[in-house]
Amino acid sequence: MEQTKIYDYVEFNDALALGVIQNVMEILRKRGYNPVNQIVGYLMSGDPGYITSYENARSMLMQFDRSKLLEVLLKEAIK
Repeated sequence: MEQTKIYDYVEFNDALALGVIQNVMEILRKRGYNPVNQIVGYLMSGDPGYITSYENARSMLMQFDRSKLLEVLLKEAIK
């Protein structure tokens, strides 16, 4: 008999945020943008104009607080 897996909310939310970042990066690439420059511009300024609205990329990214996105990116970088 298998035991029920217990998910940590923070772990789940981090994974969700990272998935959104990766998805937005792919959308930005498709549109011909440099995804690193665009996301850094958004994170530094808070101006959502850095992120295209194509395929709801802007809405997807804005569902997370910018500090949360930075936290997730830093955690990923130090793995």
